[in-house]
Amino acid sequence: MTSIDGPGESMVARAILDAGDHLLSADPPIELLHMRSGGGADDPIAVAPIARIARLARRLGISVSRKVRVADDEGDLDLWVQARPETGQIRLSVSGWRDRSAWRPVATPPDHAAMGADFRWETDAALRLTFLSREVGARYGFDPDALLGRPLNALFAFDPATGDANELMRAAAPLDGRCARLRPTDAPVRLSAAIRHDGMGGIAGLTGATFLIDQPGAGEGDTPSPIHQPPLTESFTAGLDRALRTPLARIVANADSIAARADGPIAADYAEYAGDIAHAGRHLLGLVDNLVELQAIEQPDFRLAATPIDLADVARRAAGLLAVRADAAGVTIRRPGMAEGMSAVGDFGRSLQILINLIGNALRYSPHGGEVVVSVAREADWAMVRVTDHGKGIAPEDQPRIFEKFERVDPSEPGGNGLGLYIARRLARAMGGDLTVESEAGQGATFTLGLRAR
Repeated sequence: MTSIDGPGESMVARAILDAGDHLLSADPPIELLHMRSGGGADDPIAVAPIARIARLARRLGISVSRKVRVADDEGDLDLWVQARPETGQIRLSVSGWRDRSAWRPVATPPDHAAMGADFRWETDAALRLTFLSREVGARYGFDPDALLGRPLNALFAFDPATGDANELMRAAAPLDGRCARLRPTDAPVRLSAAIRHDGMGGIAGLTGATFLIDQPGAGEGDTPSPIHQPPLTESFTAGLDRALRTPLARIVANADSIAARADGPIAADYAEYAGDIAHAGRHLLGLVDNLVELQAIEQPDFRLAATPIDLADVARRAAGLLAVRADAAGVTIRRPGMAEGMSAVGDFGRSLQILINLIGNALRYSPHGGEVVVSVAREADWAMVRVTDHGKGIAPEDQPRIFEKFERVDPSEPGGNGLGLYIARRLARAMGGDLTVESEAGQGATFTLGLRAR
């Protein structure tokens, strides 16, 4: 890997950004990283993860520190970024500078070996087989070397109703849980696969595992064993995050610049198109965030720290973070007063995340000129935060569905991806609480986050 010249793990590089995120001054490592990310001398900082942290620090008005990973030539860099707002500027401190090697082929992918796969395989970016584990020949009685270099479709027969391998590659979770048949033997199998990436974040192919589907008593008319789809793997979500986040962030930034006519006047229609592109890009970035979150919360050992928090304070902060969006939508947010408190036991950051999701949904469904009410109350041993809107409401028969993955009452409505409420409820329950809804069609909705009172 060709990395940034100079810095080691202990080095701290510094920079100052102006109100438009342009580099007023920067140590050479940051300046070089900005240039390698496509930024010019007069451009806002082009390193998307650093730019996000700077914008968050500016919006919150507090110092923000995060660990990030950025692409650099043929590998990645792990960085620790601190952004501190000062009189309209942002002061950056970047340390860490640890190299992570780019992907290299391996004969036995360790992730799938640990999953108890019957055999493993890899492809290149054109979905040609580049590796087949040797046990496939012994188990199924054919020569795996004869298939190397041939398309993945030469090994597996896919159901025409679900598309071939190339169409499946364009799905959000390629091949995971997909059923197929092994062409040399016609045996039914289930596939699991993760996208491999090259050093620039592009798709380099798939690394996959194959599981034989047992069909006990098939000749006697017995029902085959049910197939359980595996959860999203960490390698898949990390790869998805890496492959999509940087290009999507650039698309959004460039589309916003066009929509704002930053480079000069353009036709109104083109500015509107650019705004639509930026909106779609942000929607996809939100989906990436949720898929990464999903991988974490569905682990069997996922737990959240239980610490004393003030739910009224969390509610005020969440409402404050969404004040600009509320103003743009013409909706008022009524929040708990500064004198109100509501002691509870939970995780501050996750509680804030849940309430931002609930208030954001309420704003989306509130009519122009409407009001979203955020209130707190104590009921027995529970501390409650309620978010009430006056939108179109949710019919009782639809209410269980909204807490399921990828479920939305009306999929034709703009915004949302069907994961926010599922994640919010899982987080609430991981803190020992719950998330519920009360609503009637046409009567608005009230979502209640309940945590143990303190």
